[in-house]
Amino acid sequence: MTYNETVAERLRETFKSYSGVTERRMFGGLTFLLNGHMCCGVVRELMVRVGPDAYQEALGQPCAREMNFIGRLLKELVYVASEGLESDQSLRGWVDRGARYALSLPAK
Repeated sequence: MTYNETVAERLRETFKSYSGVTERRMFGGLTFLLNGHMCCGVVRELMVRVGPDAYQEALGQPCAREMNFIGRLLKELVYVASEGLESDQSLRGWVDRGARYALSLPAK
């Protein structure tokens, strides 16, 4: 599976304000890690790791839906459709959600 390179480039630009960022191929796409923990990534659409406590709230946001990966529901991650990423501000909001959760975990 290929990932959306346009979204990946926008993510790279957004992550310039964070330290401890690495990229890794996962889920058939590209993921971004903060201090060794997955924060978000891109396949055909954005996936964001919000954590179990923020999961239901994230699902209530426009353009967000459950992440069902190969028949398994991942209850820490949500997909965000491209319509929800049209502005840099909306993309930044999703990146910040993922970053909050990743940064709450002990560094690897």
